Amino acid sequence: MPRILIIDDDDSLREVVRFILTEAGHNVTPAVSGEEGLAVLDEGFDLVITDIRMPGIDGMEVLARVRENPTADAPPVIVLTAHGTVEQAVEAMRLGAYTYLLKHFQRDDLTRTVEQALHTRGLELENLRLRKMLKRRGPVPGMIFKSTVMKQLVEDLQRVAPSEASVLLSGESGTGKELAARALHDLSDRWRKPFVAVNCGAIPAELMESELFGHARGAFTGAVTTSAGRVRSAAGGTLFLDEIAELPLALQPKLLRVLETRQVDPVGGTGPVQADFRLVCATNRDLEAEVAAGRFREDLLYRIKIVEITLPPLRRRPTDIPLLWEHFTLLHAGEGLVSEPDLLAELERLPWRGNVRELRNLNQRLVLMRAGDSLTLADLRRLAPDAGGSAPSPHYDDAPDEATDGEGGLPLGPMPPGGFSLIELEKEIIRRALDLCDGNRTRTAQYLGIPRHVLIYRLSKYGIG
Repeated sequence: MPRILIIDDDDSLREVVRFILTEAGHNVTPAVSGEEGLAVLDEGFDLVITDIRMPGIDGMEVLARVRENPTADAPPVIVLTAHGTVEQAVEAMRLGAYTYLLKHFQRDDLTRTVEQALHTRGLELENLRLRKMLKRRGPVPGMIFKSTVMKQLVEDLQRVAPSEASVLLSGESGTGKELAARALHDLSDRWRKPFVAVNCGAIPAELMESELFGHARGAFTGAVTTSAGRVRSAAGGTLFLDEIAELPLALQPKLLRVLETRQVDPVGGTGPVQADFRLVCATNRDLEAEVAAGRFREDLLYRIKIVEITLPPLRRRPTDIPLLWEHFTLLHAGEGLVSEPDLLAELERLPWRGNVRELRNLNQRLVLMRAGDSLTLADLRRLAPDAGGSAPSPHYDDAPDEATDGEGGLPLGPMPPGGFSLIELEKEIIRRALDLCDGNRTRTAQYLGIPRHVLIYRLSKYGIG
């Protein structure tokens, strides 16, 4: 609820303003003088309404005090004035007041002006928040770094982005390949058009062709409507095929033909349809090895990697870790939560087999389960003693070693008396299994003893990875 300070020595007018704004849903604090208003100004108001002419400290001095720190943190000021002091009100606006109102205002005039001032303040605060976040980011949207290896990566992305060349982004799981793909799109002339991402490992093989290339109504059982498909959905923009190594071998020549002809044949359609898109693919596998094993077509490989850009693992860019950690802390906890220097130093020394994804998940865990008002090395050692490799269960010194769910089962430890969320537990188990399997979803599904499509569904449902 917005907090509004109303300062006026006229008891009747002050109460009318308080009543109208309280009925409009605002939290209103009245003050009978400039001195009383300034005494409570630091309590954090979203808007100040003040009369100009008052005994002692007048509205102009109140305005000056508010504008001592002319940032988005300072509340806007609306000045109230009688006919005879309009010129003074105009001067107040020149000095930073939001606007002025004549004292015989209509009810709607007051509420509308207040809502406009509060909306403007909201936009300014959001702008300030985004500016603070952007200070932590590099010259490519979303990328946070200061390391030399990342500077070189960004230069490569900036150099390649304006072209129409197909790009293959390679690198370990969790290094930010989709972020790089979006950067290629945002930095290209296609940035106004769609960026369509497809996870080739998340779509069942039997549905992949219609999902990519579209289908006509009635083309197969369940095709109750016509679908344009992901390729045509990216018209004028960028098509991002993540985990391209998972594309079924039978579909690879069809994708190759689409790339060569820029035409799509929808399933059950009457003929080819033009398709204008730029292709970016990503993989954490060695596609040369996949070709040698007969699982990937060599001619398609040459077509999708006109340019290949390899994203560095986190262990090769340790100087970026404090920046990334600070960003994730802000994301998970908001402003104010700090990390102790010895924790940051330890984070830089870890190998990070799960890369940025692992760092982000670890940050969220420490933010949620920290012992005090800051993030400490003790938190890391208690909650993730093997961080940087796999992500173990939190360690409690008083938990008996034999407290498991059976021979070889999960170490459960004592059940918390206040209860816990089963959904959050499932999320955490999936995150840890992903980290343990280096982000490989096939191995993760095998490790958890569930079908791969069930894992993909839960990853999508919980927004993991």
